[in-house]
This record gives sequence, structure tokens and C-alpha cells, in this order.
Amino acid sequence: MVKIEGAGRFSCHYPVLAVIVTSRAKGKDNAMAVGWHASLSKKPPLYGISITTHKLTHELILESKEFAVNFMPFEMAEVVAAVGGVSGRETDKFEQFGIAKEEALRTSTPLLRDAYASYECKLVDQKTYGDHEWMVGEVVAVRFSEQAFALDECLDIAEVNPTFYLGSERYATTQECDVQHLDRHVYGKQQKG
Repeated sequence: MVKIEGAGRFSCHYPVLAVIVTSRAKGKDNAMAVGWHASLSKKPPLYGISITTHKLTHELILESKEFAVNFMPFEMAEVVAAVGGVSGRETDKFEQFGIAKEEALRTSTPLLRDAYASYECKLVDQKTYGDHEWMVGEVVAVRFSEQAFALDECLDIAEVNPTFYLGSERYATTQECDVQHLDRHVYGKQQKG
């Protein structure tokens, strides 16, 4: 094992689920690839995204006070990489990459037609941490593909292959992976030895 002081390349937390965050304000739609995001609370349903403050998406979210998180199948990984590789200030990413969008239910933010699930969020808080801003949204509507999820609401990877970001511009999926159901309550009661 290697030991170093500081965070090094700061990549030990990968892989992460790659998503596309969409926003709309001032007559402009934008899409941005995001790897740093997380659920924060179930009641109320809160979801957070981490964005640098110089991004157009950051500006549009602050203006509109809303955003959407679009969960993309691996078949759309090239689109995830593409929207992460060009600035929305310079190009219309939806037009340039042929991204189909749908109208949202409770926000004005566009949803991505090819996403297997999307969270519509109303901005409730933001705070700067280092070189990124953590933006917290309350989930006010969800759009999802029924076949992408099993009856227990778990993602059914036999039906959808999520896009994972490994760092260093590498993407992966769950195809041919081994899924095990390990009940934490059962395993939490086991003792060694």
C-alpha cells in the first residue's frame, strides 16, 4: 500500500454514477456532466450536486432556482462525455449533440428523453466548499422508466446499464457484473469466529 500526505490525485472515491444536470434560465437551456452528487435526505427529499462557480450551469441554477438531475444509460456515455467537453456559453449542446429533451412536470428545466430517470429539483441551499459549490435541491418530481426498476425500487441492471465515471476520462457500466443481495440487518448481526 502507498501512503502519501494530502489527497494525491483525489481519485480513490471513483467510480461514481455519471449524470447530466440540466438547467434553464434567461431563455437558455444547458446540460452539464456531473460526477459529484448525492442524495441527502428522504424527508424532505433532498439531492445535492457539486459544481464550480464559473460554469454556465451554476449561473442558470442561481437565476432560475431549479435544476434537474438526469441518470443516463451507458448507451449515452458519449453524450455524457460530450456535454462535459464543451462550454454551454459557446454552443447549444442540445443542438450540437442531438440531445432530445422533454418538458418537466413541476419545473421549467428540460429533462433528457434518453435518461432512465430524472429528478426535478427546486434549489433550497448552496454553499461554497473549496473550488466547488454544493447546490441542494428539493426533489419536487421524478420521471423514470418503469422497466428500469424492479418492484423493490432497485435499479434493474438486466434492463438498464448505468454510466459510471472512473476518473481520467474513463467510463464503465455494469454489464456482466455480479450483483449480490447482502441484507445489512442480517450481516450486522453476524459475529466473527
